[in-house]
Amino acid sequence: MPETSGPTGRTPETHVIDFRAAEQLLAARDPRGAVKLLDPVIAAHPENTAARLLRARAFFAAAQLRPAELEFTMVLEREPDNAFAHFALARTYERQLRPEQAKRHFRLAAALDPKPQYLEAARFDS
Repeated sequence: MPETSGPTGRTPETHVIDFRAAEQLLAARDPRGAVKLLDPVIAAHPENTAARLLRARAFFAAAQLRPAELEFTMVLEREPDNAFAHFALARTYERQLRPEQAKRHFRLAAALDPKPQYLEAARFDS
């Protein structure tokens, strides 16, 4: 009998398939569908930062800003040098009208990875 990762009978291979399908759903502009696929993946593998980052992006795309903020924060607790997570958290704060927190994370993103979009958002000249 194949090894399962929990009471749902889902295998690690199934979680990989669900993760990839969630990526496709997010690309197809179905963030809520992506979240539904990612929930059991994260329940089985809470330490998986790739799944958490994808779920955070899906929450953001669905305008579920508080869950997005929490997920991006969890990713940054595990990967404090993740420039994209800082940038995305900053965008989340920006949409929540929290400009000081947004500015801090925009600047961290730009310091970690000087991509033009990160540098522009960081507004170091202001």
